[in-house]
Amino acid sequence: MKRQRVMKIKYFYQLLISHVSILILAFLLLSLLFSQFVENYIFENKVDELNSYGERILTDLTVRIEGNEEFLTEYSQLLDARNIKYILFDNKGRVLYPELKSDPMIQLTKAEWEEISKGNRVSVKHDIKRFDQEVTLVALPYMQGGRLIGGVLLLSPITGAMEVVSQLNRFLLYTIIISLTATILLSLVLSKNLIKRITDLRNAASMISSGNYDVNVPYTYMDEIGDLAKDFNEMAAKLKESNEEIKRLENRRRKFIADVSHELRTPLTTISGLAEGIKDGWIPEKEKAKGMVLIDREAKRLIRLVNENLDYEKIRSNQLQLNKMDINLMEALEIVKEQLEIQAEEKGNRIYIEGDEDISVYADYDRLIQILMNIVKNSIQFTENGRIFLRGNESPNETIIEIEDTGIGIDPQEIESIWLRFYKADLSRTNHSFGEFGIGLSIVKQLVQLHDGKITVSSEKGKGTKFTIRVPRA
Repeated sequence: MKRQRVMKIKYFYQLLISHVSILILAFLLLSLLFSQFVENYIFENKVDELNSYGERILTDLTVRIEGNEEFLTEYSQLLDARNIKYILFDNKGRVLYPELKSDPMIQLTKAEWEEISKGNRVSVKHDIKRFDQEVTLVALPYMQGGRLIGGVLLLSPITGAMEVVSQLNRFLLYTIIISLTATILLSLVLSKNLIKRITDLRNAASMISSGNYDVNVPYTYMDEIGDLAKDFNEMAAKLKESNEEIKRLENRRRKFIADVSHELRTPLTTISGLAEGIKDGWIPEKEKAKGMVLIDREAKRLIRLVNENLDYEKIRSNQLQLNKMDINLMEALEIVKEQLEIQAEEKGNRIYIEGDEDISVYADYDRLIQILMNIVKNSIQFTENGRIFLRGNESPNETIIEIEDTGIGIDPQEIESIWLRFYKADLSRTNHSFGEFGIGLSIVKQLVQLHDGKITVSSEKGKGTKFTIRVPRA
């Protein structure tokens, strides 16, 4: 089956043809209607004028003495001045006045004569056959006692009227030609401008399809295409932002895989080596207890990695259910301090708790401890020989938790990035035994949001960092 070939017409020519076609159709219709209106108007006035003179002649016939032709001569002179001729005829159609040697019978068709016989007037706006010229004619019957006695026929040449109509048509033709020329020129300008703007959009779309998002389509005109160009620019900017985000996430993903592989390899190698040494008897009996402690620590490190990733995926997929209750904040802070105090002392840090004993927080207990543990671990990791403060405050509407350290601080450019998954502010931290994988703070932020709370961070390089958590009251 052969494919049909579709003729391709550029949009520029489609616009030009449509503009010109609409103008031609509009002017043709307008010219025809206007010309017809003027012609009817002229002929209607002529018919009314002839009817008026015919009625006056018939009226005078009833009051003047029969056979007195003086008034008829007067009418002839009056009507000749207006280029109108009239003929009186009897009921047989014979001409009574003036005498016509060439044709003594009045020239009416059978249908017209039947109308006259019935006492009806007959008018013909434009006749070109019977009187050797173009005329408008009116025939009025003269009735007595319901019988046709005769009538009067009035003729008026319409050569002048036709010249007026012809001249009007010429003017309309000139107007059409001038307007058509102006329209073509204007359409060329407007169409080229429109095509240029569409071409700009097309080129921009082509650039985006090739992976170049640095496009900016000008939108100086406040119309639909201008709005489209503006929306297109916004779309390109969002695509560029999304593409950059995808690249960032891809880089983080690769880094994360490399980090996870490294972190998994280290404890697994340790566990495997120690297990093999114990099994084969390479490790002395007095060192076996130390080896078992090391195996336990590395195994817990692997469990922590798995749990952190599972928690993150549960939060992201809305599968994590919270069991909220009023919790004594100071007791929760004491538990966190007890669990992490040894790790803090290893780096020369001291943990302090500040706040009233009766402060409560409306939260899920396990997740609250997880939030506090992650933040305090982060503070310990980046603080050495310093202090870490755990504070609690409350207002009528919310509970405020502050965790402040005197550590190395965070670069202002990195503050917003610390919440991202896989992000690491310090690549050297991969050697630490907690928080290795850059997802702890990401989990913290999402857990706070699940509590309908807010978490903010303020930091100054070299002076320390403060995390502030605000949780609504029950």
